[in-house]
Amino acid sequence: MSSQATMPPFHLAFPVRDIEEARQFYVGVLGCGEGRSSPDWVDFDFYGHQVVAHLAPDECGHAQTSSVDSHQVPVRHFGAVLSIPQWEALADKLRSAGTKFIIEPYVRFKGEVGEQATMFFLDPSGNAIEFKAFKNLDSLFAK
Repeated sequence: MSSQATMPPFHLAFPVRDIEEARQFYVGVLGCGEGRSSPDWVDFDFYGHQVVAHLAPDECGHAQTSSVDSHQVPVRHFGAVLSIPQWEALADKLRSAGTKFIIEPYVRFKGEVGEQATMFFLDPSGNAIEFKAFKNLDSLFAK
């Protein structure tokens, strides 16, 4: 899809080691709304998308990385593309919350077509999350 206005929400299911711990992080730290839940899973409104934390402690974490712009990026990760002001506010909120970043907030590909602000961190179950913001959102898929 090319139009943000007509883009349907995506759905992503991921493993967590503890449902209440996930709830505290996704709602309390990231500010996600909570949807349906059971003792084994919980839905979150992740910037308009449905992400579902499933209790599966043996599936948690990340192992592989890939070199991008001289950083080791976790291969398995998810996140959202925010506006620059949203990204900056979230970076400040995460710093204030004492978040340990895998990749500190910075601007990647500076001066290139895909210039973007990015940051990586782990949720309490070791799932890697990336938030990014493009200088020009039209370059989201630019080569």
